[in-house]
Amino acid sequence: MAVNQHINEILARGADGGRITPDEALLLYTDAPFASLGAAADAVRRRRYPDGIVTYLIDRNINYTNVCVTACKFCAFYRAPNNAEGWSHPMEEILRRCGEAIELGATQVMLQGGHHPDYGVEYYEELFSTVKQAYPDLVIHSIGPSEIVHMSTVSGVSIEDALLRIKGAGLDSIAGAGAEMLPERPRKAIAPLKESGERWLEVMAIAHRLGLSSTATMMMGTGETNEERIEHIRMIRDVQDMAVANGYVDDAIETRHEVGGFRSFIPWTYQPENNHLKGSTQATVEEYLRFVAVSRLFLDNFAHLQASWLTTGKKAGRTALNLGVDDLGSIMLEENVISSAGARHRSNLQELISMIRDADRIPAKRDTLYRHLAVHRTPDEDPTDERVHSHVSTIAILDNK
Repeated sequence: MAVNQHINEILARGADGGRITPDEALLLYTDAPFASLGAAADAVRRRRYPDGIVTYLIDRNINYTNVCVTACKFCAFYRAPNNAEGWSHPMEEILRRCGEAIELGATQVMLQGGHHPDYGVEYYEELFSTVKQAYPDLVIHSIGPSEIVHMSTVSGVSIEDALLRIKGAGLDSIAGAGAEMLPERPRKAIAPLKESGERWLEVMAIAHRLGLSSTATMMMGTGETNEERIEHIRMIRDVQDMAVANGYVDDAIETRHEVGGFRSFIPWTYQPENNHLKGSTQATVEEYLRFVAVSRLFLDNFAHLQASWLTTGKKAGRTALNLGVDDLGSIMLEENVISSAGARHRSNLQELISMIRDADRIPAKRDTLYRHLAVHRTPDEDPTDERVHSHVSTIAILDNK
């Protein structure tokens, strides 16, 4: 009875916006009744967003190269340098894909790729400036700390110099890519050549100081313990605390583009096909959903929580809307990395909006900074562009409907 009372006290405190400790988060994750855990997380969502709006985004993930020297064990997308299956897209192909994305209603592109041994800061300066010159209104929410560490090493410059240069070239926002698992043991097990979790967070902290906001992610299901899952969100919460203390985070949505910090947290599940990771077990949907709810309670300094229907399925995505989630992310006009490892879930604009309506919420198209571009108050206002749906190959979208 004492344990149950303690759990109820933690849930009540978290639901009211009070801070919970890592040990308390672990107890909730392992022992809290699912219904009570979900209700507390949803109370956080309702307090933050009483209008009942759930957002979505239209974007395209454009991979500029699959050549990579990092050789992460969970990755099915990369090819080693000099591999016959390695490729890099020319600039005109990247621009063509950006143009397609805009025609389909995208407001953002994620330019991501492998750690190519020849791509230093200069490559990314040219990439971002060329895209911005051609499409000045297209937001470049791209790369992650791992790419930034790599490019600074290749060019022999500091992290701060690399960030200032690529920001000046047109980078608007940093993706949470490369986080995977931040604690040392699981990170070394799945990505022994990648920078440490502490280094990943250090790069994010520098970016936040320089006025670049970002997202944070976590990959579940590669053999990490429950304690390590909680430690991951403890680490990102601490960095966000620093951003808040320094005035880099502003909850006023109309000014958030002027400051740094993490905008949202996006947990997702490892996909086990076509890679070299051995002895791992995929996280179950229940594990994922419980973690989503705990994350909403624990990350009291994060504005948004996004569900990853791409890796867990639309049913789980719909359920997550009752567990504190306020954003369903994008249908992804193009996605090649996670799908290479076996992600089979697809969606279209109508299905994504239906998931939101089925949860008795109001759908709204957003931009990168979570500003509402179109709120669909009634079903009559829902967009109906049938071209907007998931693609997982690198072929052209508009020319291959």
